[in-house]
Amino acid sequence: MSVPLTYPGVYIEEIPSGVRSVTGVATSITAFIGSALRGEENEPILVQSFAEYTRTFGGLSRNHPLGFTVSQFFRNGGRDALIVRVSNGGIAATLLSGTLNLRAASTGAWGNNLSVTVTHPDPAINPDAATNEVFNLIITDSGTGEIETFNNISALEENSRYATTILEQQSKLVRVNGILAATRPPPANNLVFDTTAGEDGAAISDTEVSDPLLADNREGIWALEKADLFNLLCIPPFTLDNTGDIGAQSRIAAATYCLNRRAIYIADPLYDWDKHSDITNPATGLDSVIWGLDRNANTAVYFPRVVQPNPLQEGRLAEFSPCGVVAGIIARTDATRGVWKAPAGLDATLKGVVALSAKLTDGNNGQLNPLAVNCLRAFPVNGRVVWGSRTLAGADQLASEWKYLPVRRTALFIEESLYRGTQWVVFEPNDEPLWSQIRLNIGAFMQNMFRQGAFQGSSPRDAYFVKCDAESTTQTDIDNGVVNIMVGFAPLKPAEFVVIKLQQIAGQAET
Repeated sequence: MSVPLTYPGVYIEEIPSGVRSVTGVATSITAFIGSALRGEENEPILVQSFAEYTRTFGGLSRNHPLGFTVSQFFRNGGRDALIVRVSNGGIAATLLSGTLNLRAASTGAWGNNLSVTVTHPDPAINPDAATNEVFNLIITDSGTGEIETFNNISALEENSRYATTILEQQSKLVRVNGILAATRPPPANNLVFDTTAGEDGAAISDTEVSDPLLADNREGIWALEKADLFNLLCIPPFTLDNTGDIGAQSRIAAATYCLNRRAIYIADPLYDWDKHSDITNPATGLDSVIWGLDRNANTAVYFPRVVQPNPLQEGRLAEFSPCGVVAGIIARTDATRGVWKAPAGLDATLKGVVALSAKLTDGNNGQLNPLAVNCLRAFPVNGRVVWGSRTLAGADQLASEWKYLPVRRTALFIEESLYRGTQWVVFEPNDEPLWSQIRLNIGAFMQNMFRQGAFQGSSPRDAYFVKCDAESTTQTDIDNGVVNIMVGFAPLKPAEFVVIKLQQIAGQAET
């Protein structure tokens, strides 16, 4: 807006540049859904190390495979994990002693290790302690050694340090159970949570993860609606034995949800897939009712399972699902090379993996690759590596444009970045000045990707285009409040097959 001219002199006016940069979004935030020893349920909680996961959700447990999967993720290069804990009939431990009525902050047997000490402040130090029903609370978790102390909290709701609010917002261990009595609890030492014993509940199932009824309350998979962004999704088996496979219902729900959220679902092989022929078998493989998953371009499946030492069994070897390892490798590749680099090859080593549940030959790989199954291979010198980078829509017979995982993920990266980076356009005047700003800002984003080597082509003209003008947005579009932006790019595709042609030539004498 122009400066009002009211007096003779020189006026300074700052003119907006019109530059609104498009920032690339994160590419490897991985969501994990499963059961854990402790932690808030049906809430996506970000952790950035396995130590942080242990503090929030408990450590490794035979009855909770999620911990092993998250551990594998961080060990292989993962950085950001969104954890959604679900449970099946878990019970929170409670304590009822006089007016003190508390419960553990989450369900699980871990709450049985809690104890509470109540003290009253010295009236000489705090004269209002009695009239304001003020008391001190010390909570101890003997299982982890964690201690929380809350001083001068009140039983009165009108007090600024109302105990219910303080514990709900600041405590990781306990909550007030129901309504807090208006009279402070008497002093007590080491009251244990034994009014109701905490229980972990039964093993989770599709019901707790993908039942359609969960969508209304944003629970299970749909708890991720509370998360701003995630790029990869892992749902580890429900148990570690051969009954732990997630069902077709959960696989379908996960694949569909990832399609809607511009994310990739990393699907685990079935436990009974012992050899490559089990996958090609119509009764048990990818085209069977047991598997049940359509060939979704936002899904990738890896085979076989990985073999690692199990810390809970004195380091003896055990089989685990590969999704956490693969997600970590994808994150590692994104950080070092970019989302457009296939997370496969000799650099994509499986860290912490000492063997694979099935040893695949080149012939076996040659049967699975055309079916869009990404193989994990073991080579004499290089060890265990990811040896495939196709989406589930990448079967040769489908001839999909989203055949390759890096191509699909690059497209999702561009889509999400532009979706977020063009929100400012809404309600702007729909004319050439707006279109030129759009071309400028999106063009700068695409040019930056080109300089990083994300596209084919030796020049920007060959690598990408951005079109937003009177041809893409007609007068009818303008009348309807629509601006059309066309963005195209030439994706890099991985060299799946390296062909070396060797020819023997006869010696020629120089003349």
